[in-house]
Amino acid sequence: MLSRNYKGIELGIIFFILPISFAFPFSIWIKLSIGFIGFIYILYMLLKVEHNTFKIAPNLNWKVFWKETIIKLLIISVLTSLFVWLTNKDALFNVLINKPKLWVFIVFIYSVFSVYPQELIYRTFFFQRYESLFKSKNQLLFLNAIVFSLGHIFFRNTLVLVLTFLGGLLFAFTYNKTKSTLLVSIEHAIYGSWLFTVGMGAMLGFPS
Repeated sequence: MLSRNYKGIELGIIFFILPISFAFPFSIWIKLSIGFIGFIYILYMLLKVEHNTFKIAPNLNWKVFWKETIIKLLIISVLTSLFVWLTNKDALFNVLINKPKLWVFIVFIYSVFSVYPQELIYRTFFFQRYESLFKSKNQLLFLNAIVFSLGHIFFRNTLVLVLTFLGGLLFAFTYNKTKSTLLVSIEHAIYGSWLFTVGMGAMLGFPS
């Protein structure tokens, strides 16, 4: 019971209180310090308490993963291209066309140093640590998408919250199906890089 209560409080602090607090104006250095300490705590819990080992699973179904990811990417590409064309035509593929070196640099930095840590926190840690608290798998997946969206509340942008909630659902389903941080990180990097490419990067904090 104590462990269950501790996990519930821990979930509330890490995935609700801290992200919401970051939406308020206070020192960026304090925010970064809190984020860094929180990430170290999560790594410790993953390695020492949950006994996670960072290795690639040998039985990943790459063929199915790529097929499903490409289909979803095609749908996302059409919808987001239409959205940018209708709302801000000048931004459509602007960085890719006019600043290709910046595009390559940002996609690399984002994929390696942003996506993977996010997936460790929001998928690997969240699922391994809190799955036992839920009787329903659907509740777990839905809450995972909610907290992933809350993790972007500091942008103070309703569209960002909607997009990250939908993305959180996709990533939650992928992780639940594959139990692979690597696969869900690849998927996350592809969709996030596409949003930057198509011209939606500015609202998501990408340089433009």
